[in-house]
Parts: sequence; C-alpha cells; structure tokens
Amino acid sequence: MTTFGLITEGLTDQIVIENILSGYFDTDNLSVHPLQPERNKDNDNKSGHGGWTLVIKYVQTQDFQQAFQFNDYVIIQIDTDVLDGYEGISYHDEKGVLSPEQLIEKVKEKFKSLIGEAFYSEHSHRIIFAIAVHYIECWLLPLYYKEESKQQKITGCLRALNDAINKTKKFTIDEKAKNPDYYRTLSDPYSEHKTLMKHYQNNPSLKFFIEKEIQTKKYHSNQ
Repeated sequence: MTTFGLITEGLTDQIVIENILSGYFDTDNLSVHPLQPERNKDNDNKSGHGGWTLVIKYVQTQDFQQAFQFNDYVIIQIDTDVLDGYEGISYHDEKGVLSPEQLIEKVKEKFKSLIGEAFYSEHSHRIIFAIAVHYIECWLLPLYYKEESKQQKITGCLRALNDAINKTKKFTIDEKAKNPDYYRTLSDPYSEHKTLMKHYQNNPSLKFFIEKEIQTKKYHSNQ
C-alpha cells in the first residue's frame, strides 16, 4: 500500500486532495495520513491547528523529517493568495505578472530553502507540492463551469464557485466558516478517474499538480 502524508492549510484542503488522489490512482491500495493539521484536532475546521503559517512552520520541524519514516510520499499544500510579499515572493517580476506555473516554481524554491537544501535533495523524489493559484477552490471550478474563462480562473474563485453551486446545490460556502462536508460533496466527482482526467487540465495550477508533481513521481510502496 502506498502512503501519503498531508501537510495542508486546513481540513477542507485535505478533503479535496484526498479525492484527487483517489481519482488519479483509481485504486484502494493507498492510504492518506493527515500530518498538519491532525484530523482529530481540527474536525470542524475551527481550531487553531490550521492555517498557512503552520504549513511554513511544519516543514522546518523534526516532525516533518520523521514523516518520511512512515509515509512513502509527503504532500505540501498551500494557496498562493497569502504569499505575495512573503520573504521575497511576488506575483510580479520585471516582465510583469507571473504565470501560475512561474509562481508555483517560485514558491517551490522558497519551500526548498525552508526545508533545507540537503534534506530536500535527499527526499525530493518523495515530496509532492500542491500549490493552488491562488485558492484551492479554483481547482473545483472545472467541475461546475463549462466556460473556459471560468474554469481557468485564479482569482475570485470562491465567489464563482458559490455562484455556480447556488443554482444546483442547497448550500454555499461561508468564507469564514468553511464546512468540510460541503468540500466533500463538491470535490467528490474528482474521486472518479474519468472525471478527474476529463477536467484537471482546465485549471492551470491543478494541471501543474497532476502533470508536474504527481505524474513525475515513480511510485512505490513501503509494504
């Protein structure tokens, strides 16, 4: 069985990634272990155990390094909306606004330095970055819009998602109190391999996650 450790901003992010992993691998022979936040500490997504700053802190800890003893791969998730201006990261360079792919690479470089060059070099083949530009809700838009311009959005994604699901679901997402069950429902279609393969290419950072992170790893099991 292949095992994945998850380091994310919160429970809702873990839910989305779990469904994507399930759909991509299309097998029951994988196991996902929430590392940050721990699931039993953040069940209602309202505790103080989530947040992007804790992702940054966790990758610099001994717990992070020890996670590779118990997991075949470790996934690091963060949304880029919080990173403009963080320790030299910018959405722009001298040529203008960075493309999603360029921004992701810049964020990855920052994580490499946070993790430590030596440790990263040794374990890079087991580290998977799930960097959403600019929000993980953007990854859900291809499921609920046919228009290319909506599917590829990187800003205003929660509002766009709510506009879409308000017409078909009996709920919308509150930005300040995100309901995990809503994210289970909304991302569940990605747990079907055919659905994921049909839609993932329509959002730039989701495409990067699938093609440049997941597909480039040579998967093995520790059992």
